[in-house]
Amino acid sequence: MVTSLSVPRLVVAAPSSGSGKTTVATGLMAALTRRGLSVSPHKVGPDYIDPGYHALATGRAGRNLDAYLCGPELIGPLFLHGARGCDVAVVEGVMGLYDGAAGEGELASTAQVAKLLRAPVVLVVDASSQSRSVAALVHGFVTWDPEVRIGGVILNKVASDRHEALLREALDAVGVPVLGVLRRVEQVDTPSRHLGLVPVAERRAAAVDAVAAMAAQVSDGCDLEALVALARGAGALPCAAWDAAEVLLSAGGESSRERPRVAVAGGSAFTFSYAEHAELLSAAGAEVVTFDPLRDERLPEGTRGLVVGGGFPEVYAAELSANEPLRGAVAELALDGAPVAAECAGLLYLCRELDGQPMCGVLDASARMTGRLTLGYRDAVALSDSVLAGAGERMRGHEFHRTVVEPGWGTGAAAPAWGVRVPERRVEGFVQSNVHASYLHTHWAAAPGVARRFVERCRTS
Repeated sequence: MVTSLSVPRLVVAAPSSGSGKTTVATGLMAALTRRGLSVSPHKVGPDYIDPGYHALATGRAGRNLDAYLCGPELIGPLFLHGARGCDVAVVEGVMGLYDGAAGEGELASTAQVAKLLRAPVVLVVDASSQSRSVAALVHGFVTWDPEVRIGGVILNKVASDRHEALLREALDAVGVPVLGVLRRVEQVDTPSRHLGLVPVAERRAAAVDAVAAMAAQVSDGCDLEALVALARGAGALPCAAWDAAEVLLSAGGESSRERPRVAVAGGSAFTFSYAEHAELLSAAGAEVVTFDPLRDERLPEGTRGLVVGGGFPEVYAAELSANEPLRGAVAELALDGAPVAAECAGLLYLCRELDGQPMCGVLDASARMTGRLTLGYRDAVALSDSVLAGAGERMRGHEFHRTVVEPGWGTGAAAPAWGVRVPERRVEGFVQSNVHASYLHTHWAAAPGVARRFVERCRTS
């Protein structure tokens, strides 16, 4: 039965990347949390790194809302799942407000997610090189799509009181309230590298300080009461909250009472994971245990299956390589036929070597860093039966890496994991025994049968 649920919410968006929406969104989450509100953090798109800062700001899991990976129909249910019991939800957008999947119109854009959530938008505008022109910019964004409700503007990088007065005067004619003004200040310490911000797990103390600085900046420069009032004006959503157990039940099949232990890689080297994956594994009957390949010399006792997600193994290649006991344990587990699911960083970890450093050697392949960024959404079809999918099943994924994997002669025993149709037709990944390793990041909420299939293989292998 579908019920209408109302959660106060707003979307923080911008005309383009680099306007300051991450600072505003994370700072707003932290500022509201410090005022005693329970804040639900969300991020539009496939980004894994920003949700880590959101989680630090709120004390709750940062969750993604991706209409390409999961489909528009799951945006509302996944949002309500993440926002259970919260006072207010803050959704950080991706890129520019109307930018989505290439060649797919509004699909996966912040604007589409805002419409699906029936949420007001707060537009963060970099005002550093303009005054009266800001009105034309905001007017264009307000009128481009009448279904997108821009409820206010936060002006960023404002130089002085005089500059602020000019901006406010210009915006009076547009009729969109100014809900905050942030002065030009020294950048908050959120260092970046080849794939974006450095994840929280790699710089915990510094990240705490950075989030505190964002909270102070937003608290000082924004009208928090007006922002909360705007969020409370969002109406009910005509859908039920997503529930891992319910979707698995509707997918069919009875779960065994046996609870196989599934080890999930974590720590600084493997920080990319959607919260729903562990929830689905647990709902499918697994006992999910996290371990750190940088520190733990053995897999959790009784491990029957292994999930190694994304992250930055290239940054930690020497440390991962030095942990010979764990590399040996992973290789032995795979050789014994236990199910192994590896995405991107996990693929590199299973290779024979990464940038010349020995890895687990599950796959006879060599990985190395390059100067070329591979980035984008992908349509994929499973080419081989595996622990994740049956041949012919379709999924959508996302690639995001600067590495290449070069198969050796011994990979002849491996079959391709996926046939990819976007941006060009090619095969991708490896299926070898019960090992599935690929560059594609997928969101299992879109295909909950993946978790059930994996756990069932853990029981029977």
